[in-house]
Amino acid sequence: MPTVSEQTKSTEAQSEPTSARSYSGVGVTPGRIVGVIRKMPSPVSEPTVGEQLSGAPEDAVAALRTASKAVHSELKNRADGAKGASKAVLEATALMAADPLLIKGGIKLINNSGLTPERAIWEAGASVAEMLHNLGGYMAERAADVLDVRARIVAELRGMPAPGIPLSDTPFILVGEDLAPADTATLDPSIVLALVTSSGGPQSHTAIIARALGLPAIVAAAGVETLTDGTEIYVDGAAGTITLNPGTTERTAAEAWATTSAILSVFDGEGRLKDGHLVPLLANVGGAKDAVKAAAANAQGVGLLRTEFCFLGRDTEPTIDEQVEAYRGVFDAFPGKKVVVRTLDAGADKPLPFLTDASEPNPALGVRGYRTDFTSPGVLERQLQAIALAAEGTEALVWVMAPMISTTDEAEHFAGMCAAAGLTIPGVMVEVPSAAIMSASILTHVEFVSLGTNDLTQYAMAADRQLGPLAELNTPWQPAVLQLIRLTAAGSETEGHHKPVGVCGEAAADPALAVVLVGIGVTTLSMTARSLSAVGAVLASVTLAEARDIAALALTAPTATEAKARVRAALPILAELGL
Repeated sequence: MPTVSEQTKSTEAQSEPTSARSYSGVGVTPGRIVGVIRKMPSPVSEPTVGEQLSGAPEDAVAALRTASKAVHSELKNRADGAKGASKAVLEATALMAADPLLIKGGIKLINNSGLTPERAIWEAGASVAEMLHNLGGYMAERAADVLDVRARIVAELRGMPAPGIPLSDTPFILVGEDLAPADTATLDPSIVLALVTSSGGPQSHTAIIARALGLPAIVAAAGVETLTDGTEIYVDGAAGTITLNPGTTERTAAEAWATTSAILSVFDGEGRLKDGHLVPLLANVGGAKDAVKAAAANAQGVGLLRTEFCFLGRDTEPTIDEQVEAYRGVFDAFPGKKVVVRTLDAGADKPLPFLTDASEPNPALGVRGYRTDFTSPGVLERQLQAIALAAEGTEALVWVMAPMISTTDEAEHFAGMCAAAGLTIPGVMVEVPSAAIMSASILTHVEFVSLGTNDLTQYAMAADRQLGPLAELNTPWQPAVLQLIRLTAAGSETEGHHKPVGVCGEAAADPALAVVLVGIGVTTLSMTARSLSAVGAVLASVTLAEARDIAALALTAPTATEAKARVRAALPILAELGL
């Protein structure tokens, strides 16, 4: 079994193959798996440069429109059958298939340059993707969506199957350079045993959905794309290592994991430390179906309800009645328990045609989240009204928080909007470093804060969370990020108040980091429901005093690698459980 330092090193940075027999990358989801690999199929081949029409331009334009509508419809149908994060990803990709900028660009090349529809959409897609890439931040992520949609339209025009996950009657480990969001959203855990990619980052769509599925996964493992179909490998998702031709040691570890994972699949419904100190473990959900499953998994409430599920895939704002119905389904799943509703987090990677401006030069730093109320007043007010109406008909304890709050004035204004709507427990997300620094002042106006560690890390480190080469920077183990979390927790204990501080970012699902967060002063943790049992088991192995000592080890470390190594060395239960 790898040592603590080896585990940490492999999961903190993108790295080259370590030997002819092994590779290492960034561990996303724990799990020890032995299986044969199947590779993502070769991408759709590029149409010949300058490929000219042999028929009428109007026929080519019609063919392109028909193909784009077919791809949009196919992705939308898949979205309708998906749920949670997968549904949101598929809906966003479906919108891209009908994007006017992309389709009009292709039509222009057909009419002005006489290109075939295949070549025209290929070049139009390249232009749009380059534009998005140059914008950086979240918009750079959308470039991958454009290229995926482009390939699907070309395949449709050629009468070929769309690119995607290989079909198989037997389980396999999926290996590739990366997965398109639409592919990742349809992974079947009963067939795909584990996921390994050579690119991507720890907070990419691939990583987030792998966590939601509980699928052992490693990203940024350089060189794995050269492996051949049928090769047997051993994947250690916690250590971030891939071993070819596994031997007795690896097979024994995989067998032990099968037993351990069964034990870790059950959460008893009470998050607590060894000394009885309570740490409620909540679930992140994207709609009523997610909430029902989270309740069945014994989540102690909802720490993050992503309300985007009501808005994505629409050209117009949903009515108040439509929103009430959607929210009430979540509230009904948790009678008598806390449900934290995040107001619409539109913008950046979640553009909405009726609310956001896709032409912003830097959308990640632009009008998103709470800031949309600056440019489109009324949408947030109506959403708060819908949340209040939905809460009236249920027994859930409804809390409401705004994303992308940067100043005390913004927090005060949002609290006032909540009061006007009849919502009595307002809070804010801490995703912007300024909010962490000013948490004491912000908490004089709101009743709680919740740390969105994905964005907080991205903004603190100025590192796009989707990029594999920046994986080493983009980890919440970074000392600077831990200090911002510490400042936030300290702010909750000043000015004469003692208000809740939660974490609803991916950091809460890391059992080792969960101990650190509790030791720093975080009072609740919210995560994908599949992570509840593992986090609960590790928290139950330490007292509050021990958690504080372990947090101090991380806070005083000079690097993310050292912080993680120190904490793992202090928590032998992680190795015992394969986490």
